[in-house]
Amino acid sequence: MTGMLASVRDLAEARVVAACGVDWVDLKEPARGALGAVDIATVEAVAAEFGERFRLSATIGDCWETPASIPSRVAAMRDAGAAYVKVGAFARSPSTALLESLAAACALPARVIVVCFAELPPEPRDLATLAATGITGLMLDTARKDGPSLRGLLPAAVLERFVLEARALGLVTGLAGRLARDDVAPLCGFAPDYLGFRGALCSAAQRTGVLDPASVRAVREMLSSRVRVDEPPTSGD
Repeated sequence: MTGMLASVRDLAEARVVAACGVDWVDLKEPARGALGAVDIATVEAVAAEFGERFRLSATIGDCWETPASIPSRVAAMRDAGAAYVKVGAFARSPSTALLESLAAACALPARVIVVCFAELPPEPRDLATLAATGITGLMLDTARKDGPSLRGLLPAAVLERFVLEARALGLVTGLAGRLARDDVAPLCGFAPDYLGFRGALCSAAQRTGVLDPASVRAVREMLSSRVRVDEPPTSGD
């Protein structure tokens, strides 16, 4: 079953997506970049209200060019209550500095999800190298939010291979990157653990805009419908 991750910027938005039945509440400030971080107080507030009921993740900010800062940023989000912490990276041929920082963050311990950018997607050997640091999951997303979407950047075969190979490594798998409702059916066909949304949930499909409850419910219903259609029926008594 593919779950729905909804990126929110504050407690009010978290309440909206929770009421709509999302699976993951993801804290991110879209005005601060691709993986802009929210304030620690926001993480604490959302964790206090929803941390026991939803999978709660938080981004650490756009800091892939300064990997030495990753462990402390991950620790701050973990301590604030985020069950999963998302770290962005251009993950093709990852540097020693990045790998060492990821290993240090995972050893805190923390459940780290590496967000690989589709503009320069990792090769299969890179996924295995990243997995060896102790991370919990791998996600494929877009770094540029004014450019092509995930499916505009990468062909279906590459996306499917990413999911299959990450799953074979025992990792949580996710796909995101300017996803729209039309992306739900084809991406669910690859069976990632979750699909991530922000712009498609906002008014005028603008990621920095106001969250629209009707759009959240529409995406949630599309994912739920895929489950009902694709899952095999259970045998009766």
